[in-house]
Amino acid sequence: MNDSEFRVLIVDDEPNIRSGLAKGLVKEVDSIEVAADPHEALAKFEETSPHLVIADVRLNSDIDGIELVRRMRKLRPSVAVIVITAHGTVETAVDAMRAGAFDFIAKPLDLNLVRQQVKKARQHLELRAENVQLRSRLADAGELSGIIGNCAAMQDVLHQIRQVAATEATVMIHGESGTGKELVARALHDLSDRSDGPFVAVNLGAMPETLLESELFGHEKGSFSGASRQKPGCFEQAAGGTLFLDEVTEMSPKSQVDLLRVLESRRFNRVGGEQVLEADARVVSATNKSVTDLIEENTFREDLYYRLNVIPIEVPSLRQRRDDIPLLIEHFLQHFCTRHRRPLKHVASDAMRTLVANQWPGNVRQLRNWVERMVVTHTGDVIEANQLPAEVQLASKPSSANARSLAYNSLAEAVEATERDVIAAALEACDFHRENTAKRLGVSVRTLHYKMGRHGLH
Repeated sequence: MNDSEFRVLIVDDEPNIRSGLAKGLVKEVDSIEVAADPHEALAKFEETSPHLVIADVRLNSDIDGIELVRRMRKLRPSVAVIVITAHGTVETAVDAMRAGAFDFIAKPLDLNLVRQQVKKARQHLELRAENVQLRSRLADAGELSGIIGNCAAMQDVLHQIRQVAATEATVMIHGESGTGKELVARALHDLSDRSDGPFVAVNLGAMPETLLESELFGHEKGSFSGASRQKPGCFEQAAGGTLFLDEVTEMSPKSQVDLLRVLESRRFNRVGGEQVLEADARVVSATNKSVTDLIEENTFREDLYYRLNVIPIEVPSLRQRRDDIPLLIEHFLQHFCTRHRRPLKHVASDAMRTLVANQWPGNVRQLRNWVERMVVTHTGDVIEANQLPAEVQLASKPSSANARSLAYNSLAEAVEATERDVIAAALEACDFHRENTAKRLGVSVRTLHYKMGRHGLH
């Protein structure tokens, strides 16, 4: 909660229920407002910003309690809602929870039970507020959701995260592969009012088009061959939380249309289903490509881009934040030495200079993988410059033609060595996923396998 006063709004078309709840909850809350219908409730909701709403499902109005919950949660996702009804069916409870209700109580009301649920909701909101404040303080100190960086470029990213997280704005994260775009998405979630909801990440680049619709929106039993049961999609799984769409520019034209429709209407259907479901998830997307180039090539929809790119965040490459490399290396050394039960290792100063000068085409992911390899394979306590892998030493040297040509006896040898270094770096950057590596290098998987064998890369 943003302040110490705990405010409650009671919505019921029966005067006795409204007055009875208002009198019965005086000791549990600081401020109580009542409303006889949903329209009055929405007006008071925007005027007083209650922390908790207690609403009847059956209201004598064109808006029922479930729809009221949806609208209030859309206006402010942090609000807690307790739904009450005389029609305490399982279906009603499920609908209420899907709409974002905190809890469900059936009539006739037990005032003691209502008081308990109100106390529970208050404790929940206070705990969530404390967690958000803690994460905010960690973000101010440069530590948030695994993001490590003291350089000006990363401090700017952290500032943008703090500025945007508490809103419902759609965010698009731009940056090269391996820069930590998913960490930025998680930080946005952790500092948001949705932080106690789920964080669901889906890599659209690794998803065949035939499965993507089912993965995003779910499917009904029997909707296609192999659909042996009902399956909720990512939008359902992320309800009340954040849905992270990585490599969003890899979607097919049809999938782009489907996603645009959901972003505009905030509603969707499972594959093979007729029930209309609410898309109650904040969408954060990411790409490592120039979207404007893709729009010019007519491979990505401009209207979808504007929907996704309301707030753009640019994550710098490791080459643009070299001052952070020693900090990252020390962090990864401590992490992997603990994880693999190895004595803590250190990097000698001359080796650290070499590592800082390296190009790191795979960015933080490549650096992380290299540190883990050194922790596992290096036997000493100190990593010296002459013990660094050849590709790291080579890539950190001046890139002039004369400096590099001295290392080879012929042009063919230089081309072979360069090709090996490029393939090795791409493999590491892609976590040794061969299909992604082949895609990154612009070759077929078969060609990649052949070249890996020729260069002894296994």
